Amino acid sequence: MTESKKYSFFLGCVMPNRFPNAEKSIRTVMPELGVQLEDLQGASCCPAPGVIRSFNEPTWLALASRNIALAEMQGNDIVTGCNGCYGTFKEALNIIRENPEKLKEVQRILKKSKIKYKGEAEAKHILELILEVPPEEFQKKVKKPLEGLRVAVHYGCHLLKPSKLRPWEKTQRHKFLDSLVELTGAESVKYKDKYMCCGAGGGVRGSNVPVSVDIAKEKLDNMLDAQADILINACSFCHLQFEVTQAQLNKELGEKKYQLPVFYITQLLGLAMGIDPDELGLHKHVVSTQEIIDRILE
Repeated sequence: MTESKKYSFFLGCVMPNRFPNAEKSIRTVMPELGVQLEDLQGASCCPAPGVIRSFNEPTWLALASRNIALAEMQGNDIVTGCNGCYGTFKEALNIIRENPEKLKEVQRILKKSKIKYKGEAEAKHILELILEVPPEEFQKKVKKPLEGLRVAVHYGCHLLKPSKLRPWEKTQRHKFLDSLVELTGAESVKYKDKYMCCGAGGGVRGSNVPVSVDIAKEKLDNMLDAQADILINACSFCHLQFEVTQAQLNKELGEKKYQLPVFYITQLLGLAMGIDPDELGLHKHVVSTQEIIDRILE
């Protein structure tokens, strides 16, 4: 990875409005890994492909391209910490690069707002940049090894699929996030239906909450059965789903059965790197992380 390369940081909707603690951890950890993040001024919703695109693809494509164009005008690639936003940008870029006439139409629309767009900027996920750091270099940064911590890794759907538009190895059993977790000294535990959806995407959380909660509950139960101490994710929407669903389930049950702390990946990495938990936003979670923090810092 080029030292201190700059990227335009696309927040999306969920992270700044619901989980600014995850945003804080990204902004804190990434510079330590040689990545400079620039604010993307004027950005809008990505917008989500499972909702807007279903009703009006030209509008979805123009809006997605506008966000990428803003990064392009800054001279940067665009990077996000949300799987859904990542999926939007990857698919939008694929469409305009394979269909020159659609690029011209998008350019015509954006020209009205004095936005120039060539479709040259790339779309990255935060994980791509982290994984560019050689494992031996990252391990040098580990100040607080997380031995004894059992981690249930959740990849999320849009991070991995469609595989032809993703940079990861073409397999149904990905390991790159597990390997990253284990560089901290923690253990990535096996659990049933590990690659199953969180239940939030595709408009499910917005249109049918009971179904959405039921899907998340099944996955949470599998993690608890595997005796996981925490859940790790790399998507602000998945993060919301697992945090909020646990509160909903506990309210329905009238007891606090679901208390599995939900960490964004940069929060876990930051802890292992010896960064103050408050700087990582770990004091602002729906499910308390304090017991885990105390275990690590004792």
